[in-house]
Amino acid sequence: MPCGQPDSGAAPARCVLGVDVGSTVVKCHVYDRAAAVRGFNCREVESLYPRPGWVELDPEVLWSQFIGVIKEAVQAAGLHMRQIAGLGISTQRGTFITWHKRTGKPFHNFISWQDLRSAELVNSWNKSLLLKVIHIIFTVLHFLTGNDRYLAPSFLTFSTHQTSMKLSWVFKNIHEAEEAAKKNNCCFGTVDTWLLYRLTKGSVYATDYSNASSTGIFEPFMKCWNPTLCNLLSIPMSIYPPVKDTSFNFGSTDSEIFGVPIPIMAVVADQQSAMFGECCFHPGDVKLTMGTGGFWNVNTGEHLFASRRSLYPLIGWKIGEEVVYLTEGSISDIGTAIKWAQDIGLFTNIDETAEMAQSIADSQGVCFIPGLQVSGCDPYLCASFMGLKPSTNRNHLVRAMLESVAFRNKLLYDIIVKKVHIPLRTIRADGGVSNNSFVMQMTSDLINKKIEKPANADMSSLGAAFLAGLASGFWTDKEQLKKLRRIEAVFEPQKDSEEYKPAMDAWLQAMKHSRHW
Repeated sequence: MPCGQPDSGAAPARCVLGVDVGSTVVKCHVYDRAAAVRGFNCREVESLYPRPGWVELDPEVLWSQFIGVIKEAVQAAGLHMRQIAGLGISTQRGTFITWHKRTGKPFHNFISWQDLRSAELVNSWNKSLLLKVIHIIFTVLHFLTGNDRYLAPSFLTFSTHQTSMKLSWVFKNIHEAEEAAKKNNCCFGTVDTWLLYRLTKGSVYATDYSNASSTGIFEPFMKCWNPTLCNLLSIPMSIYPPVKDTSFNFGSTDSEIFGVPIPIMAVVADQQSAMFGECCFHPGDVKLTMGTGGFWNVNTGEHLFASRRSLYPLIGWKIGEEVVYLTEGSISDIGTAIKWAQDIGLFTNIDETAEMAQSIADSQGVCFIPGLQVSGCDPYLCASFMGLKPSTNRNHLVRAMLESVAFRNKLLYDIIVKKVHIPLRTIRADGGVSNNSFVMQMTSDLINKKIEKPANADMSSLGAAFLAGLASGFWTDKEQLKKLRRIEAVFEPQKDSEEYKPAMDAWLQAMKHSRHW
């Protein structure tokens, strides 16, 4: 019988689905009880670039890709849709859309987390007198009360990655959205919210705590949408969805979509999902994802650490009464830059890059500066190669690009050690770039720590499936999940980090020359 065709006969639930809607690829994995992959399908995400710095996704194309990968993966597993115990959805964070509550019609395409259209607005706010006054007020409040809730606003700065700034841009520039919001007819949703809405034909409008906290508009201390920030940026409070647990029965897909209803048992933000997939359940556990961007996440348990410059607090997941907090630092343009290098012909297959880098002793003084710095603190940083010579070849350029990933990992790790006062335990890596042995080994050398790499690098899909499996009873508890982990490789320090000092110093100098382009 074809995949998705309804059938009256009962069939035991044999698998759970983990779908990861990333920045470059939509993937669906079909997992059995041993967390082995029984079926898989993926499709490239088609980004749109309507103007310089703008990055969008067509909602209808994304919907088609999402449905397509699920159908193809289940078919590849040799299963029927009625044998799926539950669906878990992991999504890229901060990418959002707004639509009309009554008609369901979007006011614009998805605006990607990579989009820079709010750069001028960000610059204006960060230089404003009002923001300086806010800093003073909250510094005084923090001093008087000692409450960490007031620490983050005391040095609040805006960035182009934050959803709040782009949402403010929407209401300043898209008249239809502004008018609908005035009549309480505007819905805001990150990718998870919009997919839930479409999968249930409008009957479910919700998000979860991990996705909400990743927007920068959600107050993690109070666990609610932030009215102060919204008033400041003139964003109406009526537009936000209700926030639910991460591992939770959100309802079922409309039976017309897959032939039978499939229970939607988890929605989760991709980095938090990868953290869960890596089984980083204990305070001090560290997850390093190297995909389109790079993300360091530290499990801080029940303690919420206030923002400290390059680090920011997030809700990892909420399951019943349990709320787990994370501290995160991010690096932009890892996989994006490597994909660009492939597109212009620096190499044919991404698997070649580690060997190319290892084939030479050093980059011969060549430094690669990515488009954005650690945590995207300078939206005008110029992407560039520096130190080019007549003798420079493709190997030097590729090595310089890979070294820049390891150097940025080192910078962010040092900030985490200094600012997060929790003993760090295991470091587990995932994401496509974790398959690069050169980057993994150099990062291990620079931070002088061992790094584990799982057998399956698609941790966001696995995390979503784990969360859905717990909610549906497919798996019993986290202890069972820990036993399902499979480690493929462990990278241990082999060189003294001092050996990299001349190259890293040159790279830091090159970074300074590229700022404020």
